[in-house]
Amino acid sequence: MGSSPGAASPPDEIRIRTTAWQRTTPFLPMAVLTAVLFLLTPGTEFRPPGGLPAVAAFWIVLLVLGALLPSRLGITLTPSAIVIHTFLRRTIPWSDIQGMKIETVLGSRTVVLYETNGRRTELGVPTTGFLVRDRRFKEKFRTIETWWTTHRGPDWTPAPQSPAWWNTQPPAEQDPLTPPK
Repeated sequence: MGSSPGAASPPDEIRIRTTAWQRTTPFLPMAVLTAVLFLLTPGTEFRPPGGLPAVAAFWIVLLVLGALLPSRLGITLTPSAIVIHTFLRRTIPWSDIQGMKIETVLGSRTVVLYETNGRRTELGVPTTGFLVRDRRFKEKFRTIETWWTTHRGPDWTPAPQSPAWWNTQPPAEQDPLTPPK
């Protein structure tokens, strides 16, 4: 039997970007600071043309454009790799990823990839935190995790963990309490 004509096929790629709120939040402190400085210095000769209405209009337009224009920053999930779009572009094949987890630093949660070569890659998207809340953060993480487990290949095996000072035994001939020579 064939598939029904109404059945949806999985997408070839998925693009995850920053939310509109996350794109505009970095501008808010500067907008407030500009308004405060403008109001605190009424008698100076440095007054922008148009006065306070022009400054307010400038910041409103900037915030609206930041919210409406699509972000170039984000990630793309393809069948062969995850593509990280920052100011540079980086591609990590699914087979090179050994694990992923959510890490929290100062209240902000981000997705971190652990690669076969030992590199730790923190993704800029998805992220969530106090002022940059993303209500779909867990859903986006599950999507990335599902793509990884689905597309990493049938011959994928976890890489052996590289030895480190905290997970290796000292040599038998050396007393563990004496400093190394």
